[in-house]
Amino acid sequence: MKHGSKLLGIATALAFSAGAISPALALNPGDRVDNFRLLDHTGASRELYYLSDMKAVVLIAQSNGCEAVRKSLPELQALRDKYRAQGVELLMINSNLTDSRASIEKAAKAQGIALPILLDETQIIGESLGLKRNGELLVVDTKGWKVAYRGPVSAGGTPYAANALDSVLGAAPVKTAQVDAAKGKGCDLKFPEADHRHAHAKISYENSIAPLLIDNCVTCHRQGGIGPWQMTSYEMIKGFSPMIREVVRTERMPPWHADPHYNVFANDRSLSKDEIKTLVHWIEAGSPRGAGSDPLATLNKHWPEWALGQPDLIVEIPAFDVPATGVIEYQMPMVDNPLDHDVWVSAVDFQPGDRTVLHHIIATMGTSAESVRDGGSLGGYVPGAGPMVLPENTGVMISKDAKFFFQMHYTVSGKPARDSSRMGLYFRKDAPQYQMRSAVLLNPKLKIPANTKAHTETAAKTFEHDVIVYNLLPHSHFRGKASDFIATYPDGRKETLLSVPNYDFNWQTTYELKTPKLLPAGTKVTHSTTWDNSTQNKANPDPNRVVPWGQQTWDEMLYGVIRYRYVNESDAPVPTPKAKVSQTSGD
Repeated sequence: MKHGSKLLGIATALAFSAGAISPALALNPGDRVDNFRLLDHTGASRELYYLSDMKAVVLIAQSNGCEAVRKSLPELQALRDKYRAQGVELLMINSNLTDSRASIEKAAKAQGIALPILLDETQIIGESLGLKRNGELLVVDTKGWKVAYRGPVSAGGTPYAANALDSVLGAAPVKTAQVDAAKGKGCDLKFPEADHRHAHAKISYENSIAPLLIDNCVTCHRQGGIGPWQMTSYEMIKGFSPMIREVVRTERMPPWHADPHYNVFANDRSLSKDEIKTLVHWIEAGSPRGAGSDPLATLNKHWPEWALGQPDLIVEIPAFDVPATGVIEYQMPMVDNPLDHDVWVSAVDFQPGDRTVLHHIIATMGTSAESVRDGGSLGGYVPGAGPMVLPENTGVMISKDAKFFFQMHYTVSGKPARDSSRMGLYFRKDAPQYQMRSAVLLNPKLKIPANTKAHTETAAKTFEHDVIVYNLLPHSHFRGKASDFIATYPDGRKETLLSVPNYDFNWQTTYELKTPKLLPAGTKVTHSTTWDNSTQNKANPDPNRVVPWGQQTWDEMLYGVIRYRYVNESDAPVPTPKAKVSQTSGD
């Protein structure tokens, strides 16, 4: 899918054998549980294998209307209370197609459910677990991720789940590893697709799978793209099918991290529920070739150097020689503006020189290195990002006396490299009605405690005038876990503008609101970031360190950007206030 970690992708591919991945109708004791990631009913992102520091995980099938589940809640919550301190995590999974997230939230509150309820909206996780009845549970031994027990929490007065947990915690065989779920008097679960597995072998590669990949993945997985391998033929897809299934189930690909419960974004890269089901079911059916042509092998698509066409001005960023090893301080080159007149910019794009060593570019403009003009952000480059195109009636002015300032973040690759990147500017023919501006919300005083799975801090801004918000960018480093932007309106009402429950440093996404949001004067926007400074965060440079603010990735940032315009341009401050570069370029 759209570019992930190359080493992780290779390792994942090697972990599977080629061919079909056909989940059993029910996972039996001793069977391995594949990794997955789902949102829970509170909006938190939950990954199964993240719980590797637990000794066991209990997965419980749940639905709102199942009386048996409701009656078992005291027993389940007592199970959680008894075993939590011993390293056991309990998670509910709702695969019921008639239960919405809102209804699940409501039911959890009404029934006093204190367990996370994971939302299996595509049913692909419940299918792979072979869930049959609500109230049924699986005890998963995290040593090997194998099912240790399957059945009801108890039956006939026998506490089967507790007995199984005692055995797992004691490293002993589970005496009763499987009990008929019907004995728990649960409610039947319906998986329509599981009842039609034979039809999955007839999913057309030519008409369904290849077009899906072309529309969603090939832009990165192509020759010259940022993906670590190229989707050039059916044979390539067949070989990588197990990995594709894994990255879709764990929501690593396509790289889109916004909670769909809040707002709609114009640049949403995620697959639809139907696309996910079609792709996963085709792979689980053995990735059948079927009849017809191979659209990937015959694809003759032109990938222009500049996505928006030739820029009106190309700014050459000074070349930089990146050594094979070592730590590279952020490079901050400056380039003179070659124009002798003011211009209004309508779009900005970047051409990275060497993607193997260039992590990001941040571009600003101003009259000196100490200050930039309000609204002087010119966007930047990060892997997977497209051009920054401003709304039709807005623009950013570049004065003839301005200079261009770049923040270049390089990482070593094990061999010397030379980066020569470029910025392309596209001009308006006339002055816009509104000037696009940027508000930066940051907290340079943050201190993240050592060995902490979740630490949250905030920064806020109150808008003194009516504004229209167009996009939002959260930023942190390797320890970043989640971020959000919450508006508190003058009447006290709160609205989540953006929630990113599964933040990924490798994808610095600017989230473009499909419908720009009006924030009336007096609205306070609070930006929060949660960091994972524990050993469970595999990207963590050092979990034993108290982490301060800093530009390098072994330090951290709480840094959010809101791009907006005034509803009335006359509300713009005069003279334009200035901000130090260090406060606007810390990415």
